[in-house]
Amino acid sequence: MDSTRVTEQPTSFERPEPGVDPADPRGALLHTPARVPDTGSASPVQGRSGGESTAPGAASPGTPGATSPGTVTPGDTERDPAGPEHSQPGAGQGAEPDAHRPRPVAESIPVQPGAGPDGPQGPDGQERRTGQAAQPGRPTPMRRDGDRLRFVGAATRRIARGIDLDEIVMGLCRATVPTFSDAILVYLRDPLPVGDERPTGPLVLRLRRSDRLPPERDTEGGFTPVAPPEPNELDSVGAELCTVRPGSALAEVLRGVRPVFTDAPAARAALPELLGEEGAPLVPEGQRAILAPLRGRRRVIGAALFLRRPERLPFEADDLLVAAQLATHSALGIDKAVLYGREAYIADELQRTMLPEHLPRCTGVRLASRYLPAAETARVGGDWYDAIPLPGSRVALVVGDVMGHSMTSAAIMGQLRTTAQTLAGLDLPPQEVLHHLDEQAQRLGVDRMATCLYAVYDPVSHRITIANAGHPPPVLLHLGGRAEVLRVPAGAPIGVGGVDFEAVELDAPAGATLLLYTDGLVESRLRDVWTGIEQLREKLAATAQLTGADHPPPLEALCDEVLDMLGPGDRDDDIALLAARFDGIAPSDVAYWFLEPEDAAPGRARRLARRALSRWDMEDLSDSVELLVSEVVTNAVRYATRPVTLRLLRTDVLRCEVGDDVPQLPRLRQARATDEGGRGLYLVNRLARRWGATRLSTGKVVWFELNHG
Repeated sequence: MDSTRVTEQPTSFERPEPGVDPADPRGALLHTPARVPDTGSASPVQGRSGGESTAPGAASPGTPGATSPGTVTPGDTERDPAGPEHSQPGAGQGAEPDAHRPRPVAESIPVQPGAGPDGPQGPDGQERRTGQAAQPGRPTPMRRDGDRLRFVGAATRRIARGIDLDEIVMGLCRATVPTFSDAILVYLRDPLPVGDERPTGPLVLRLRRSDRLPPERDTEGGFTPVAPPEPNELDSVGAELCTVRPGSALAEVLRGVRPVFTDAPAARAALPELLGEEGAPLVPEGQRAILAPLRGRRRVIGAALFLRRPERLPFEADDLLVAAQLATHSALGIDKAVLYGREAYIADELQRTMLPEHLPRCTGVRLASRYLPAAETARVGGDWYDAIPLPGSRVALVVGDVMGHSMTSAAIMGQLRTTAQTLAGLDLPPQEVLHHLDEQAQRLGVDRMATCLYAVYDPVSHRITIANAGHPPPVLLHLGGRAEVLRVPAGAPIGVGGVDFEAVELDAPAGATLLLYTDGLVESRLRDVWTGIEQLREKLAATAQLTGADHPPPLEALCDEVLDMLGPGDRDDDIALLAARFDGIAPSDVAYWFLEPEDAAPGRARRLARRALSRWDMEDLSDSVELLVSEVVTNAVRYATRPVTLRLLRTDVLRCEVGDDVPQLPRLRQARATDEGGRGLYLVNRLARRWGATRLSTGKVVWFELNHG
């Protein structure tokens, strides 16, 4: 080795170097000695990056690669990104006035020195401290405290970018391999505890991820060699699952929290338990492996094993501090990711239970719906939709929007939706439903505001009754392709109090499609609500033209086309969409009668049902229908004081409805052997496809359905 070159010795965090002001924060942080002014003496001068010094005159100005004192060449800048930051005033007479000003540190992980003549490699391509041949492209250990600090800063920023568990673990692995280690194994507790949750059962660690140094690349051609790389001992290290026994060596190491070298007796004894009996002997000897426990806010949640190959320089004592920083930031990030995952799960479950899991199959109408949250990170909101079957084959269509899109808004939405379902079951008029919703919102608290649109569709009369509470108006797409914005009184939002709501009754022709939506579909920062409604109307009309005037567009495809009108910046709010295609029931498929509440009513009901089935060519159902109609009508006329209604509807099923003025609902019960009655509903339950009873404002309706061929 040239006698004019010296090797930089590790500095100490406690003793400042000569020439560095202890009060200077940069000098105290980086621990870099100051440059010695060029006095022409033969004493060595501190090098720029590699820790080497050259005496003045060692290379003449005419020699290739020689530079004058105080001059920084482009090659020097590439070899030492932090060169100007390490410089002190007086380093050279020919330096620029701003040559010593510190420049920003790159956000990425710094490239370690070792590629140039100022690095740890000598001119013969060997490591200076070990004398071993350096591998092409192989990263070398960090030789400066400043390098370690910059690496820890960049690595922790990379770890902090992750939101979920996989991103944080991947950030740890990619930040350390190959800059800090040749391989890393990350073990996490299985299952991971959440928050203050106390884990039960034994401590089980599962290998979550393992990264290793990729195969060497051809530095000239830039291609990975075709031949597979030779197997390495690090490729076999690591077991999939391990159970930490209480009082074992691994348990003691994890309890200690601090990273340790695996050549320590306690850590060496813990390796077989962590890696298995076959993997433990493959860990390199010496200080080439660090076992770092991952401790969250309350408990140890895993462990990380950093490994270096035997041909690489071993870890140093300061590398334990680096491993501790990486383990701490990763563990805290994993804790937060687990909590975030639990909150996201709760939000998803809340939204799923608040909205209908599937829409009901109603007579004379087909339904489709869509729901889009405002953002993936805010999956809950106050928008909702619903379709509620009503007596008489009618259906209630509801869409609403609670102010905000938070967990509180979702909870209020759930309460209002439940209230609307209860009110719909009472068969109240739409304006009365909104009035009671307004009272409920006031009982929930101050400023519980919401908009709502409530509509009731009757497939027999082909009419729809709509009441609005401050909601955007619905759009009706006719069969011929004309889209119409329905004129519905807007009304005041729910929660204002002291206002009346008005209902309007409109035609609902067969083949038409009614579109109910929330304001997130038509209003954004880029457009007002009425501009959005007009764009929606034009979109519906254009979509209908694609299928022709005689065929309405498919309902599901129509919903997708409507959502496609959203452009960049239009997702400022949640979006709820409910589409209803009115098929209706033809008058020829409806049979309706009034029966006096007398003893002869059941016999008359059987004869009327038989005639209707004969007219519809459904005589095969005569026996079952006559029996069930007789039982239901008998129960109705026993207590009724007004005429009983009997209606048969022929759709995809045969539906029978019997109404009376008695509000008490019948209950299915098991009749005893000595009872003379009580078996009517038992027969209905056994023979009918479905059956039910619904209370009306003037009584009740008992209905049942039968399949027909």
